[in-house]
Amino acid sequence: MKYAKAAPKPPGGPTIVRYLLIVASLCALTACAAGHSLVPGATAGWGDLSVSPDHGASALPGATLPCGFPAHGRARHPASCPVAVNVHIPALRNPHFPAAQLPGLHPEQLVQAYGFPANAVGMTVAIVDAFDNRQAEKDLNKYRVKFGLGECTTANGCFRKVNQRGGKWKLPHQNKAWAQEISLDLEMVSAVCPRCPILLVEADSADMDDLGASVDTAVSLGARVVSNSYYAVEWPGEASEDAHYNHPGVAIVVSSGDKANSYYPAASPYVTSVGGLTIKQNGSAWDQAAWKFSGQGCSQYEARPAFQPALCATRSTVDMAVVGDPQTGVTIFTTQSGGWVVAGGTSVGAPVVAAAYALSGHPAGPGFSYGHPGDFSTIGSGFDLATGLGSPNGVNGL
Repeated sequence: MKYAKAAPKPPGGPTIVRYLLIVASLCALTACAAGHSLVPGATAGWGDLSVSPDHGASALPGATLPCGFPAHGRARHPASCPVAVNVHIPALRNPHFPAAQLPGLHPEQLVQAYGFPANAVGMTVAIVDAFDNRQAEKDLNKYRVKFGLGECTTANGCFRKVNQRGGKWKLPHQNKAWAQEISLDLEMVSAVCPRCPILLVEADSADMDDLGASVDTAVSLGARVVSNSYYAVEWPGEASEDAHYNHPGVAIVVSSGDKANSYYPAASPYVTSVGGLTIKQNGSAWDQAAWKFSGQGCSQYEARPAFQPALCATRSTVDMAVVGDPQTGVTIFTTQSGGWVVAGGTSVGAPVVAAAYALSGHPAGPGFSYGHPGDFSTIGSGFDLATGLGSPNGVNGL
């Protein structure tokens, strides 16, 4: 984006009022007055938190990225969530709108596209996100009831929400942007594995230290599958966070991020990083191609693990990919988005693959998948930066 030129130094005398008006106008153009990155077509904000002008949310063609990075000083290593909401399809506010008429991919289509077992019993899936979504359980069950998946509630023992220390009280404050992420994550787990219990762990903030601590909490509470839909700009000391994602016998699944860059924790050698695809049904088959805005690349700081092909000198930050393009996205219900919307981003991939891990019965690290390439549908010519091994074909490779 173009930034306005700096205002001249303040003049003296009676012209000071005119100067202040000029500064106010310039500040409005660059969004400095509000503390938000103002990008046409984007919702740039963390609800009640300011957003750094250089790291604020920005628009994708035909979609908004609701989450931005926090302003400097609020977090040592801030993370953003990669949910992208399709702006070409208006939100449908009526929760009773007929399921068959809702736009976007429905649960049965996700299961069909990737050959997942339908209605099988799976393990508990933990979702780690930042801040609180007070409507999480209600949004989840509007989605589940709409698509005939059965309720998943605190009362029936299917759903549990805790803070980053594992307590059910003193939850973090609500954040409108991250609330959309939480609803999407919960609903995508339900779409793939409606008989998987869900544990939602809400981090105090979007700082990587808090999110990593929340992963540890999820594992300590017994989860063997943990989904993480967030990403941070890589930094030289990121390997110090790897301990949070190194839990042998536990599948730690993360989104690769957005905007075609390499990010953390996708760069960690201990996670399964999921990129995004553009997909379209073609009769009984599905056409799939790399989504050009999916996070991807060679890590700046993490060494290449032995199990990964030498496409990079360092860690390639995508292991596999599923739907991510919001133009071919999934149906979700989220109060914060105004009801039924079509969403995408690599946010979709982490919970979808996490649910598939829960169905596999033997969740493991990414090395297992690289040893079973025949259980993936390659995209294009084979293993590449954007799609890794390709898309899962069933759950045997997980």
